[in-house]
Amino acid sequence: VQLQASGGGLVQAGGSLTLFCGVSGGTWDRYAVCWFRQAPGKEREEVSGIDVGAWRATYADSVKGRFTISRDDAKNTVSLVMNSLEVEDTAIYYCATSVTFSNLGCHGPYDHWGQGTEVTVSS
Repeated sequence: VQLQASGGGLVQAGGSLTLFCGVSGGTWDRYAVCWFRQAPGKEREEVSGIDVGAWRATYADSVKGRFTISRDDAKNTVSLVMNSLEVEDTAIYYCATSVTFSNLGCHGPYDHWGQGTEVTVSS
């Protein structure tokens, strides 16, 4: 199973971007899918996750109300719609599969990772 993250780019503060995570070489319908981000000089943080079958979705407090995650297993795609972007959202965003998931988000193990897509929000 290979993941491909895409959709990053440069956007002004207040703008929107949609990130996509696709899977090839297998299926991910047994996994939760999670988005992480890592800004320069900062630790990686979990941004959002979505459970198997899209029963539940979780968000970091910093993005609640602005980001929306969804998955379409028929199209092998997980999307992250990011609205009202802030300069603080600037980071490289990664998607990953997670074996476990709860109301608190993804808990790993993270068997598969995408290559990352860069998001830059300018002021």
